[in-house]
Amino acid sequence: MNSVIVTGGAGFIGSALVRALLASGVERVVTLDRLTYAGTLDNLAELASDPRHVFAKLDIADGEGVSALLRTYAPRAVLHLAAESHVDRSIDAPATFAVTNTLGTVHLLDRVLAWWRTLPSGAQSAFRFVHVSTDEVYGSLGPSGAFTEASPYAPNSPYAASKAAADHFVRAFHRTYGLPVVTTNCCNNYGPRQHPEKLLPRMILRALHGGALPVYGDGANVREWLWVEDHCAGLIAALERGRVGEVYAFGGGEERTTLEVVHAVCDAVCELADPETPPRDRVRLVSDRPGHDRRYALDSSRARAELGWAPRVRFADGLRRTVTWYLANPEWVARVSGGA
Repeated sequence: MNSVIVTGGAGFIGSALVRALLASGVERVVTLDRLTYAGTLDNLAELASDPRHVFAKLDIADGEGVSALLRTYAPRAVLHLAAESHVDRSIDAPATFAVTNTLGTVHLLDRVLAWWRTLPSGAQSAFRFVHVSTDEVYGSLGPSGAFTEASPYAPNSPYAASKAAADHFVRAFHRTYGLPVVTTNCCNNYGPRQHPEKLLPRMILRALHGGALPVYGDGANVREWLWVEDHCAGLIAALERGRVGEVYAFGGGEERTTLEVVHAVCDAVCELADPETPPRDRVRLVSDRPGHDRRYALDSSRARAELGWAPRVRFADGLRRTVTWYLANPEWVARVSGGA
């Protein structure tokens, strides 16, 4: 069958990718997820009765389990998204991020390589390991310019360092063993089903329910934003048309300071929900995060030229859709926030 495995497929980006792959015509998607606090089957509830979707509760470091899954479903690709992803948490627990993001990726690569070596030559050539990374591996930019796929790595947070190390291992498995890999780096994703610890849902929920809206430092740190479904379209394009051993950057092309993002959230919540107190009045600047990168931006020209990819959803439209989703799904928020 035309099968693929998605690691971390019960998370925010992973679950969106699972749905996009099935919509694109993939015959079977196997979701591999350990179901930590950030991964929930609620994100895949609509696929519970879909025979094209298989869920496996599994750690990417479980070598025997991963090998069994590969033998059972013989995928034409593994799309690797499983990761600890929240920078604040990485500052508090860097070893956890090294274990999951770096060592977990090495364990996964090791088992994928062993299985891949058993395939006929044609199947080996057709197989892809798509590794999903972040713009944070490149460090911090000044007020102008953008990172490219050739930018040197300079990670500044434990999260970024753990992802950078994973990227290097993916490259090494291609260069040393010939495993057919494609690596992608993306900017900040946003949309429905993002864990409430992240900036947009956190601010949406605080704007709705009261309390201060804390913003690090002077609020002038700049990020580029990408609608999650646009990112998934890029990942599918990288799977189908990406060159083996290549890296592709996916940026949304829309940069915002943190304060601009928070103010936009406040305005959208006011328009759609009419909270009791104007949320802009509750924005508070707080002590900056250690190692807080000033600016990220990605040059996506290679992805546009080689993959025919481009973002479609503008930030203002995507933000409104995101706020609308959180307004309509308080039960999801309660379950995820409570760890259910």
